Amino acid sequence: MNQMSFVPAHQAPPSTPVSFSGDRGEFRWLVERGAGLELITAGFYRFWLATDIRRHLWSHTSVDGDAAEYTGRGRELLIGFLFALAILVPIYLAYFIVGLEVERFKAFASFPLFLFFYVFGQFAIYRARRYRLTRTVWRGVRFWMDGSGWAYAARAALWGLLMLPTLGLILPWREAALERYKMRHCYYGDLPGSFEGRGWELFKRGWWLWLLAVLSAVMPFMLWPLAKIVPGMLPIAKIAPFISLVLLLAAPFIYGVFKAVEWRWWLSGIRFGDVRFESGLLRGALVGLYWKVIGWFLLILVLFATYLFACAGLLVGISDLSSAAASLRGSVPMIVLAAVGYLAIILAVNVVMRVYLLRDVWARLMASTTVHNIEAAANVSARGELANALGEGFADGLDIAGF
Repeated sequence: MNQMSFVPAHQAPPSTPVSFSGDRGEFRWLVERGAGLELITAGFYRFWLATDIRRHLWSHTSVDGDAAEYTGRGRELLIGFLFALAILVPIYLAYFIVGLEVERFKAFASFPLFLFFYVFGQFAIYRARRYRLTRTVWRGVRFWMDGSGWAYAARAALWGLLMLPTLGLILPWREAALERYKMRHCYYGDLPGSFEGRGWELFKRGWWLWLLAVLSAVMPFMLWPLAKIVPGMLPIAKIAPFISLVLLLAAPFIYGVFKAVEWRWWLSGIRFGDVRFESGLLRGALVGLYWKVIGWFLLILVLFATYLFACAGLLVGISDLSSAAASLRGSVPMIVLAAVGYLAIILAVNVVMRVYLLRDVWARLMASTTVHNIEAAANVSARGELANALGEGFADGLDIAGF
C-alpha cells in the first residue's frame, strides 16, 4: 500500500526558506574585472556588468531547491540607454538655450525643470522594474508587469508634495501606497501579485528613527536661538559643534537600521496569489555593512592623498614640495596623474559599494526570508510579454538606476 504524506486542513503548510549560495570571492572578482573593463570602455561596459551581477545573484538564489534565472542582455540595456539619451539630451539642450536667452528667469525655470525630471524619474523607475521582472524566470515561468508608468509617476508626485510639509513623516504611507500600485500590476505567470504591507506598520517600527533623523538635521540650528530665550540652554549651545559631530557619526547607524526595518516590512508584505513572503531581518543586520563602506571610503581617500603627494614628489622633488605647489597647479603631467588617480578612486568606490551594499545586503536579505505556501505556485501558466529596456535606459540616464 502506498503511503501518502499530507498536511491536515487545520495545520498551516510548511514554510520554505530562501537560500543564497553565491561565493563572495567570485562576486568580488566579477565586479573588479568589470570595473577595469568600465575604465577601458569609458563606462559603457556597465550595462554588461549589471547583467552579469544580476545573473550571478539570481542564479545562486534558490526557493524550494530551484534557482531563479535572469535572461536580460547587456546589449538591451545599451540600446535602451541610447534611446533614452536621444530623448533626454534635446530636453537638456532646450533648457540650456532658454536659460541663455532669458538669463534673469533661469532661476525660476529650474523649478519646473526639477519637477519634470522628478516625475519623469518615477516613470523610469516603474518601467525599469517592469523590464527586470520580465527578465526574471523561476521554474520556467516568467514574471511580468503591466500598468501605467505615468499613472505611477503621478501618484509618486502627489505623495512627494506631502513629504516637505510633514518633514518626511508621511513616508511610510507613501511607500505603502506606491508599492501596492506596483505589486497589483505584477504577476508570476497567471498568479497575480499584491502588497499587504501597511504604512502604519512601517511607522510603528521606525518612528524613532524618523525622530532621530529630524533631530540630527535641526538640533544644531535650534540650540543658539533657544539659548537666547532660555538662559539655561547656553552651556549646551556652546557644545553644538560636538553635538553635530556625534549626530553625524550616528547617521550610518540610523540609516542602516532604517533600511533593515524597511526591507523586512517590504519583504513581509509581498504576495503572489496565496504565496506569501516573510522576513526575519534584524534591525542591526545592515549597520556593520554601512560602517565598513565608510571605512573603505576613508582608506581610499587616504591612499589617494598619498598618491598625489608621491606624484608631486616625483615631478618636483620631495625637498621642493613646499615651494613648488604653485607651479604644480597648472602642470599637465600633474593633471594627468591626478585624473588617473581620480578614475581609480571611482572604480574602487564602485567595487566596494557593489560588494557590501549589493552582494552582502542581498545575501543577508535572502538568508532572512521564508516563503509560505509555495505549493500554490505549482500549477502556474505562463503569461505576459517581454518589456523593452527603455525604462531602464531612462533610469540610467537620470542616474537613478536601481537594481
